[in-house]
Amino acid sequence: MSVIYLLISVSIFVAIGFFIAFIVAVKSGQYDDDYTPSVRMLFDDETKITPQNNNSTTEEKQV
Repeated sequence: MSVIYLLISVSIFVAIGFFIAFIVAVKSGQYDDDYTPSVRMLFDDETKITPQNNNSTTEEKQV
């Protein structure tokens, strides 16, 4: 039973260590994206595909 307490306490300390490392990396700007905003204007905008109305079938029905 004491091994379980030891493993739980070690895993908590490891998790806290990873959390502190993550916070330090975020605060130091590790995850900032400096490249994408400068090239965003080079990408084409996505065009929206609109369904075409088939007017020939509606005109035939009206006649």
